[in-house]
Amino acid sequence: MADGEQRAPQNEGGCCVGLSARYFCTAGRGMEPFLQREVQARLGAQQVEYVSGKVFFTTSAELHMLKKLKSAERLFLLLNKYPPLCISRNKGRVIHDIQKLVNKNTSSWLDIVTLWRSLHGQEMKQEHLCQEYPDPKKRKLEEEKNVRNKKQKRKLISETVSDESQIESQQRCDTSEVHKVLSQGRSFLENTPGLIHEKSVESSSGFNFRVSCRCSGALAKSFTAQEMGRIIGIALMKSFGWKANLRNPDIEIFVHLNDMYTVIGIPVFRLPLASREYIQTTGLRSTIAWAMTSIAEIKAGAFVLDPTCGLGTILLEAATEWPNVHYLGTDISESQLQGAYSNIKAAGLMDKIELLKASVTALPLPSECIDVVLADIPFGQKFKITKDMKLLPDVFQELERVLCAGGTVVLLLSRELFKCLPSGSANGPGSENHISVDTDDAQDAMVPIESDAKEKDISPRTVSSSAQDVGKEHISSKRTAVGTLVLVESFEVSLGKTDAFICKYKKVTDISARR
Repeated sequence: MADGEQRAPQNEGGCCVGLSARYFCTAGRGMEPFLQREVQARLGAQQVEYVSGKVFFTTSAELHMLKKLKSAERLFLLLNKYPPLCISRNKGRVIHDIQKLVNKNTSSWLDIVTLWRSLHGQEMKQEHLCQEYPDPKKRKLEEEKNVRNKKQKRKLISETVSDESQIESQQRCDTSEVHKVLSQGRSFLENTPGLIHEKSVESSSGFNFRVSCRCSGALAKSFTAQEMGRIIGIALMKSFGWKANLRNPDIEIFVHLNDMYTVIGIPVFRLPLASREYIQTTGLRSTIAWAMTSIAEIKAGAFVLDPTCGLGTILLEAATEWPNVHYLGTDISESQLQGAYSNIKAAGLMDKIELLKASVTALPLPSECIDVVLADIPFGQKFKITKDMKLLPDVFQELERVLCAGGTVVLLLSRELFKCLPSGSANGPGSENHISVDTDDAQDAMVPIESDAKEKDISPRTVSSSAQDVGKEHISSKRTAVGTLVLVESFEVSLGKTDAFICKYKKVTDISARR
């Protein structure tokens, strides 16, 4: 098994008796710090480490707790993590190495599949397995007994039935059944004990599967993802007797191969964690919205404003996690407000979130009445530079006006907008870091994060200096200030084809703290 991977505890029969397991989540680029912090705080996870786009951890949390992860895209049981495959001009050798991913340690496959079934309340009982493939000696005695019974049955029929055609027909039928049983018995006796155990686990369930494969780097130049998936699928069918089903499988095998690692896992849930049940119409990606709310320091009884609420995704993410808060969403577009209203109504949060038509540069609110501001600043289609960017100073001025002293502003800004912000340095107390991860260089870095079970805050934590060196993170001590709003931390995240920054500001009253 891979280094650091835990196998589920077993009893003598091989069945799982505990649900502590090794998992990994996929995450959008730049979301790894948020996910690391969340799995520790929400699940009490241990052995937390990451590569670009994936966070690995060990936990014994129950299924309903695993489903509450908000910053992850998908959740997988980790079957194995290997070094990258060696690339050879001999395709046959590469195919052999790919097949070894299945054949090298078949017991780990069965352990993880059994654990997956246990998580979903489908654990097989040992007596059912014994019924499928009983002891060989006992099976042979039963076969001999069946043969004797069938001979006696044929004799009885021959004595009581006078029609010769009926007798001959019955004899042919019984002889065929005897040959079938004996053939099955010989086939069974020829199997090795290990293969019997493997087939006993899966054949009893009528298992079918499909392989989802991602392939990148040098390996992708020789094989497509479909070819890789086909090779692994054939190996699974030969090793375990599973049946391929591309449309509606019982289980999915996820394989990711690149120049840095090979990861194999089983999705815990059919739907991605990022697909929220309480969001009817999606706007901003839910994981990004959650990341913004998680660092906003929202407290019970606070007043939270989204001045560019759109379809209300950010407010929905916040209200589902912190219900004892007053939420207000404003937008200049009536169609967006209508969409937000539909989402809020479908989520059953009408009593938590109010909506109001207003411009972000002229909010109909008294000064210093808001504790937290959350906003996705939508300047230009697809975050392109437009003439509307000249309104950015007016936006900051209005947010500064309505925000209480010590209040928090969390903004999602395009790279272009972020570059337009005034910059400066500060040496005062409480200075925070500006963080951006160089994901191209960090793909091969497994960065461990120390766990603190006492911490309850789910906001992301800056990694230690040693972890930063391993992950090749770029740290800048600079921070920016706009009026009394001081930038205390920022995270570069991916929005698909574009990049953006999640920026956290605090409103300070001490002028020296802004210098």
